[in-house]
Amino acid sequence: MDIKINLERLKNNLTELSEIGKDPNGGISRPSFSRADLEARDWLKNKIACAGLCVSQDGAGNIFGTLEGDGKTIMTGSHIDTVVNGGMFDGSIGVLSALECLQTIQEKGLPHKKPLSVASFTDEEGNLAGDFLGSRAFTGTLEREILEKGQTQFGRPFKSILKNTEFTIDSIMEAHTQRPQIGAFIEIHIEQGPVLETEDKSIGIVESIAGKQYWTCFFQGQASHAGTTPFELRHDAFLGLADLALKGTHYVAKEHYGSMLTIGSAHIYPGSFSIVPGRVDFSIDFRSQSSQTLKQIGDKTKEIAGNISNSRGLHFDYQVIDSTEPVKTSSRLNTMAKKHCEKLGYSHMMINSGAGHDAQILDLLTDISMIFIPCEDGISHSPQENIDWKDLENSANLQLNLLLDLSA
Repeated sequence: MDIKINLERLKNNLTELSEIGKDPNGGISRPSFSRADLEARDWLKNKIACAGLCVSQDGAGNIFGTLEGDGKTIMTGSHIDTVVNGGMFDGSIGVLSALECLQTIQEKGLPHKKPLSVASFTDEEGNLAGDFLGSRAFTGTLEREILEKGQTQFGRPFKSILKNTEFTIDSIMEAHTQRPQIGAFIEIHIEQGPVLETEDKSIGIVESIAGKQYWTCFFQGQASHAGTTPFELRHDAFLGLADLALKGTHYVAKEHYGSMLTIGSAHIYPGSFSIVPGRVDFSIDFRSQSSQTLKQIGDKTKEIAGNISNSRGLHFDYQVIDSTEPVKTSSRLNTMAKKHCEKLGYSHMMINSGAGHDAQILDLLTDISMIFIPCEDGISHSPQENIDWKDLENSANLQLNLLLDLSA
């Protein structure tokens, strides 16, 4: 029997959702618990109910739509929050393709013994208090201190954001007590890179997801007059950062090619054209498919920063803001995905993910599978984010077949 999802309905749902949170810069801004996000949550709950699924929500705001059955739940989904001025496909296709699959199963009366559930996890993008708030709450791995002391990327304490919602720190911390037993988790996502498009493949079956460390750091030096302080007497904090960026990047590229180190933000103080910078605050993001490599990069970064501090008369310090371990996806689920791709005639390849995903956190509970589709020019987290609808249709049909197999 040739079973397919309704692509037009899926496209319409994605288009409708993309209207919520449209910003003046042409993108979509739906950070979690913003007014746009709360509107999108209500929209999603209504769509789930109209699809004939049982709607539920846990104490962290994770939203679920379930088809009942016996045994462990087969779960699929992603997130609908966005970065500021993001695109319409990151995260959203994972939730709405999952909803489309379950709606197709419900409408056509397709047999399934086990429960099937679509999940939309809160704040995957890390706008609130570290990445993966919802999926970490769901797995019981969230640290209470992060919620109590955390600052959002907008400079507001996380606790103040909660005052405008139905959620509390206690309800978030207790979310894991509400979860069912999970038998498998599948997440569809855009690749967020150029590999699939370059290789002309419709489907990427993810083998591993990179781990990450995110640090906030500073170099403290001495502000002084730009016209009268000789180079050899300066304690220029910005030159310390420039030195670290170059030496750190060179080290990772040479010794750990395939891993990444990025200085993503920097703020110079006092920030005047006529003053040698006395302080610079900055972020470091480094990623790898290997836990050992993550540690080596961290250790080497501290060593390089220490040497720079000694030679330039600076003080360096850092704080780890977020850390995730790399994971391997399920070989069992990957084998199933490959077989279905071959049966359905979809071009596919094995691929690694350099970005983090909710599936990475769900790996603590169950077998996980991630399916990537190409995005135009590898662009993501941008209003220019775009896909070929045929690739989305293929991934959703693959997802549908996997769900039916796993729930049989």
